[in-house]
Amino acid sequence: MTSRLNPYLTFNGNAREAMEFYRSVLGGELRLNTFGEFGTPDPEIKDKVMHAMLTLPDGNTLMASDTAPGMDFNPGNTITVSLSGTPDGNLHDVWSKLTEGATVTMPLEKQMWGDEFGQLTDRYGVPWMVNIGQQ
Repeated sequence: MTSRLNPYLTFNGNAREAMEFYRSVLGGELRLNTFGEFGTPDPEIKDKVMHAMLTLPDGNTLMASDTAPGMDFNPGNTITVSLSGTPDGNLHDVWSKLTEGATVTMPLEKQMWGDEFGQLTDRYGVPWMVNIGQQ
């Protein structure tokens, strides 16, 4: 299976600041994408972080975003397990198994960035994001 588990942090509008801090502490390469880059015209969120990825020198990854529109920010519940990989792995099967007894908040389907992506909270209350990248 070609996949990785990554912690995914959620912030209340200060994801850019937090991720730049983590980069200064941990090193590595930081990539940021804003809601505006993905077509959101709302001036209140267009410069907020839709997705940030800090790739550490050892290959580990820390991901983050600002709270998405329409979602609540709940301190203490701001981490999600992110499972990323390629179609040659078994991530479709993993997604199917994770959905058993889960609450699917976003079905696994092709997204505007080209990958398949889905979100759910599993039967134990753990939030998951699954992203299946293109070859």
